[in-house]
Amino acid sequence: MASHNETKLTIPAAANPSAALTLDRPTMEDAADDMSQRAQWLRAAVLGANDGLVSTASLMMGVGAVKADARAMVLSGFAGLIAGACSMAIGEFVSVHSQLDVELAEIKRRGADKEVAGLPRPMQAAMASALAFATGAMVPLLAAGFIRGYRVRLGVVAAAASVALVVFGCAGAALGRAPLGRAGARVLVGGWVAMGLTFGLMKLFGSAGL
Repeated sequence: MASHNETKLTIPAAANPSAALTLDRPTMEDAADDMSQRAQWLRAAVLGANDGLVSTASLMMGVGAVKADARAMVLSGFAGLIAGACSMAIGEFVSVHSQLDVELAEIKRRGADKEVAGLPRPMQAAMASALAFATGAMVPLLAAGFIRGYRVRLGVVAAAASVALVVFGCAGAALGRAPLGRAGARVLVGGWVAMGLTFGLMKLFGSAGL
């Protein structure tokens, strides 16, 4: 019988489209995870700034309801900035450090002591939270710091806070891929409620002589 010569062709992995896709898939997934983590950090920063804005503006409006002195209003806002930033930093440090302890325990249990990439950073998270809160709190402080008129000062603080609330709400919605208009309106109304309640209750208590 005549022998048949068989020729076998070996396709390199690089020339195989499915292999190339398989090789690229981890890189694409890592990039997607990195983008997701960055979006979460930015969204947390926007929320922190929103907290600083609402709490400080509400505090200043409450003090302004019972005292027309600009210095008292600004000092109360500055005290709120410091206290809020410290509270945010400490809370975030404790929370992220607890998460770090859990992940380190899991890594140790699996015996992968060298697996340290991507671990939470408590100090970085604490500083970011404090900075975000302080950034939001500076909006009403700057708005009220250069105005002497009592009524004008209250109006400017409320107006500046309203504009910043819409900006922060839309930014958070954009990062979370939510409708901008609805999110901005929700944040704005929430800020109005907080400032209005604080002003109204303090006005009531002040008129009652408490």
